Amino acid sequence: MNISYDYYRTFYFVAKHKSFTAAAEELFAGQPNVTRTVRILEEQLGCALFVRTKRKVELTPEGEKLFQHVRIAIEHLIRGEEELMREKNLQRGAVTVGASETALYGLLLPVLKNFRARFPEIQLRIGNYTTKQALRALREGFVDFAVVTTPLEQAEEFTAKPLLSFRETAVCGQNFSELAARPVSFKRLTELPMVGLARSTKTYEFYTELFAKHDLLYRPEVEVATADQILPMIENNLGVGFLPEFFLKAESRTLPVLLEEPLPERTICLVKATDRPLSIAAQRLEQEILQSPFCPILP
Repeated sequence: MNISYDYYRTFYFVAKHKSFTAAAEELFAGQPNVTRTVRILEEQLGCALFVRTKRKVELTPEGEKLFQHVRIAIEHLIRGEEELMREKNLQRGAVTVGASETALYGLLLPVLKNFRARFPEIQLRIGNYTTKQALRALREGFVDFAVVTTPLEQAEEFTAKPLLSFRETAVCGQNFSELAARPVSFKRLTELPMVGLARSTKTYEFYTELFAKHDLLYRPEVEVATADQILPMIENNLGVGFLPEFFLKAESRTLPVLLEEPLPERTICLVKATDRPLSIAAQRLEQEILQSPFCPILP
C-alpha cells in the first residue's frame, strides 16, 4: 500500500486538534479538502479513523493506534524541517576548520571575528594543525575545510584556492646583533644556531629544499612544535629563525636579518575535499573568507 506523506500529515493535524476546521487553518487548506483527504485515507486503510460529531471529532481505537505511530514520524519530520530552515537561515549549525598558525594569525582571525558577529548562533570549531595534520583531518572528515600554508601535497581528492601570498623574514636576538649590520648569506646562516619547526612539518620541508638549492643542509639546533614558540626562542637568543612579518609584534625583542637574496613567497590556501559537499554554514564561512578585504585572492 502506497499512501503519501500528505495524507498522514493531514490525519496528524486533524487528530492533534480534534477538528477539521483547525487542521485546515494550520495546513492553509480548505476544510473540504481536509475532509476529503481523511476520507480517502480511511478508504485505503479499510477502517474508520474518526468518530465525527457536530462539535469535534474523536479518534476511533484504530485511529488512536495509527496516531501513536504517525505522531512520532510527523513530529520528527517537522523538527527536521525546522532545523534545516534554521541552518539555512544561519540560525544554527557548526563549522570545523583545520588551520595552521600562520593562516590563523595572517588571515583567519579578523574573518572569524566578523563572521561570529554576524552569525552568533553558528558554532565555530578551529583546530590548530600543521599543514600535514590539517590535510589528514580533512581527508578523514574531521574538518569541513582547511586553511593552511604552502607547500601542499598534490592530491586529486583536494582542491586548493590561493588566498594570500606572504614572505617570511629572518630574525635574531640581541646576542646576534652583528647579523643586522650587513646582508647575510644562506651559508652564513648554517654556521649559526637556528630555530625552526619540527621536521614533520611542511615548513621544515620548505626550508630543507631551499637550503638544498644552495647545496646546504638545513638543520635547526632547536626544533619546536608550533610556530608561536619560535619567537620567544629567538628573543631569548637560542638561535636565528624565520617568521612571517605578521608574527612580529612592535615590542618584539628581535632584530631583522637582511639576507643576500629574499626568501621565496609562500601562500595561504583554502583546501576542500572534492568528494564532500560543505554544509550551509561552512559554505557561508568559505564565502566570507573569499570575499574578505583581509584576503586579496590571487589570480
